Amino acid sequence: MTQVKIHGIKDYLNPIKQQLSDAIHSCVTEALQYPADKRFHRFFPLDKSDFYYPSGRSDRYTIIEFSMFEGRSVEAKKQLIRLLFERLQPLGISPQDLEITIFETPKHNWGFRGLPGDEHELNYKVDV
Repeated sequence: MTQVKIHGIKDYLNPIKQQLSDAIHSCVTEALQYPADKRFHRFFPLDKSDFYYPSGRSDRYTIIEFSMFEGRSVEAKKQLIRLLFERLQPLGISPQDLEITIFETPKHNWGFRGLPGDEHELNYKVDV
């Protein structure tokens, strides 16, 4: 399981939500070998007054957080990060304006469809 949170200033984030979701999903399916039919994206468009960020960033500054089962290789996670930096540039998000964080937890710390995560039969591999 991989859930994605996307934070940014609403004036820039809202107009590109669908394209951004599509780009992120393409990166996840390629780097993590994630099924194409599984997409869990949540957008957090913020007023400029609610989003403080470091100098040297523009108003297109975007934070993407991934919550996922542990088990992916370091190389798969690095590939995800590299693909995101590459594929989000055409949407106006430069590498300088993008921060990515991956949070990993054991399957037993997840609950979905009525069971703990480690009791589910998944239709995809986690150890990629």
